[in-house]
Amino acid sequence: MASPASGDSDQVLVEANGSTRTLVLNRPKQLNALSSAMVTGLLKCFISYEEETTVKLLIVKGKGRAFCAGGDVAEVAQSINNDTWKYGAVFFRTEFLLNYIIATYSKPQVSLLTGIVMGGGAGVSIHGRFRVATENTVFAMPETALGLFPDIGASYFLSRLPGFYGEYVGLTGARLDGAEMLACGLATHFVPLNRMSLLEESLKKVDTSDPFAICGIIDQFSQQPSVKGSSAMNRMEIINRCFSKRTVEEIISALEQEAPRVTDKLVTAAIQSLRKASPTSLKISLASIREGRLQTVGECLRREYRMVCHVMRGDFSRDFFEGCRAILVDKDRNPKWMPPTLDQVHDGVVGKYFSKVDDPEWEDLNLPTRSSHGRRIVPKL
Repeated sequence: MASPASGDSDQVLVEANGSTRTLVLNRPKQLNALSSAMVTGLLKCFISYEEETTVKLLIVKGKGRAFCAGGDVAEVAQSINNDTWKYGAVFFRTEFLLNYIIATYSKPQVSLLTGIVMGGGAGVSIHGRFRVATENTVFAMPETALGLFPDIGASYFLSRLPGFYGEYVGLTGARLDGAEMLACGLATHFVPLNRMSLLEESLKKVDTSDPFAICGIIDQFSQQPSVKGSSAMNRMEIINRCFSKRTVEEIISALEQEAPRVTDKLVTAAIQSLRKASPTSLKISLASIREGRLQTVGECLRREYRMVCHVMRGDFSRDFFEGCRAILVDKDRNPKWMPPTLDQVHDGVVGKYFSKVDDPEWEDLNLPTRSSHGRRIVPKL
C-alpha cells in the first residue's frame, strides 16, 4: 500500500515492500514538478530511511507520464512577488540539502527515469547511485531559457561529462533521450519500457544494500541501445571545439564558423538556443560549470545556493522573473532580457553571483558532515 510521505501531503507517496521503500512523486497533472511540500517530504524520507536498519534500498519514480519536470519555479516566483525572496531561499536551501543527502547517501537509490527528467528532477535522481533510463526518457536542463542557471548541483555532474558535453547541455538546454543519457554517463542503465515493471518487482524483493547485487539485478533487464545517427554524441569533435572556448561569445562565434561546413541541424539549433537564452544566465552558467570541474558536490551546491539567492533577489538582473512571465505565466515566449546582449554582461557582474549575499539574515548553505563526499559520475562511452 502507498501512503503519504508526511502527514500533511500526498504529493509524495511511499510504498513499503520488505526492506525496499518506493518513493512516488505524485503530482502527475504538474508533471511531478517539485513543490516545497514534496521537497520537504522527500528530505524526511531520505533522512529517516538512512537511519532505519530494516530499510536497505530506495526506489524513486514519478506517477504518470513524467519522472519530474523540475522544481515548481512558478510557485517560487509567485511567492517572491507576493511576499519576499526569503521563501525562495528556504525552498532552494531545502532542495539543495536533499540533493546533497542523495549524493552522499549510504544506501543504494534506484531512480526509474520514465518520461520527462528536467531541472529539479535531475537533482533527485542523477546524484543517486543508479539511474535507469528508457526509450521515452527526455532529459534537459532548460534553465538558461528561463533566466536561471543549471542548479541542484548540476555544475558538479555536467562538468564531469565527456569533453565539453556538459557545457553544451547546460547552455543550450538540449534534450537528450535515454540512449544519450547512458552514453554520456547521466544514466547508469537503459531498460526498455516493457521491462520496467518487471525490474521494479525484482527490486522490491531484495534484502540487501550491496550495490553490486543491486547492479546485478538491473543488469538482467538492461540493454545497450544504439545512439541515433543525428545525436550530439556523434558530434563530439564539433562540441569540444566550440564549447571549450573561454567565453559565451567565443562559443557562439565558433558555432557560426562551423555552420556552413555541416549539414545537420545540431549547430544551427545550438546557435538559436543560445541566441534566445538570457545573456546573464548564459554567462553565469558557463562560469558555474567551469568552476564545478574543480569542486566537490558540496562545494558546488554551496556556490549555486549563493547564485540562486542573488537571482531571486534580482540583485544584478531580473531575468528570472521575466523568464517566468514569458514562458510560464503569459506564455508569449518573448522575454525581454535585461541586459539584452552578451557584451553588456560584464565579468565583474558575473563574479558577484558567486559572492555572499549582503543581508544580515542570510546564511551560506550549511551542509551536514557526511562519510562520503559524493559519488563520482562515470561516463559510459
